[in-house]
Amino acid sequence: MAQVNDDYPKKSNPADEMAKAAAIAQYESQKETKQEVHDFPTEIIELPSKGLLYPDGHPLSNGKLEMKYMTAKEEDILTNQSFIKQGVVLDKLFKSLIVTKVPYDDLFVGDKNAIMVAARVLGYGKLYDAKVTTPSGNEQDISIDLTDLKEKEIDWDVIKKGETEYDYELPASKRKVKVQLVNGHIQKKIDAENKGLQKLGKDASATTLLKHIITEVDGDRETGTIRKFVDNMLAIDARGVRNFLKELTPDMDLSVYVVDEATLEPFRTSFAIGLDFFWPDAEL
Repeated sequence: MAQVNDDYPKKSNPADEMAKAAAIAQYESQKETKQEVHDFPTEIIELPSKGLLYPDGHPLSNGKLEMKYMTAKEEDILTNQSFIKQGVVLDKLFKSLIVTKVPYDDLFVGDKNAIMVAARVLGYGKLYDAKVTTPSGNEQDISIDLTDLKEKEIDWDVIKKGETEYDYELPASKRKVKVQLVNGHIQKKIDAENKGLQKLGKDASATTLLKHIITEVDGDRETGTIRKFVDNMLAIDARGVRNFLKELTPDMDLSVYVVDEATLEPFRTSFAIGLDFFWPDAEL
């Protein structure tokens, strides 16, 4: 498409100015929605974040991501024992499936979960068999249509475009902190620290998470201050921060309505994603 010439028209005719503005708007719209033509089938995935967590100009700021269908190449990734042992097999898979040119670690946790569900649907179909525990105490087999899963309900009035840190007052101590949403960059730091602690025979995953998601305490952003503060946090305050992060994070709602076969009463429950989510032929 020809470029819209910003120097035209030169006359200050209101009608001409309106036509010019409309032409520019149309060009920008077409430029934003223009997609590359590929020699493989793709789908556009709606992200739970709606793009609000990404700054203007970011490839995901429109809340959409293009993915291709799984092929034999991706199945090779899923069966790569080295990737499986390193715990990176799903990241390798998602990187291979994502068509949109985006730094992978920029993705926020909830958006990555949407990619996971989409990858499963595009690879092995929409139906997924799982087990749930019913209110009557029985284990029950269910078949889930993954395309029926909805996005988690959150307070969208709180989310500000491009902002990933939010103020929170701790319920018990009333201290004021800033909490940041987790993307791939932050998750890598959390995973690396947890792995280092495990080598020392320590398990501090709960406090490690808090040390990375709390970015400020009463206006102080010093790392040492934050880490010391977390080590001495009241349990009720720590739980408050985790719940705040969960409520704030746009994500997929991995829960479904099920009818208890013993009582015929409906109930809502979360389902666990097992090995057969991407390895449907695995003998479990």
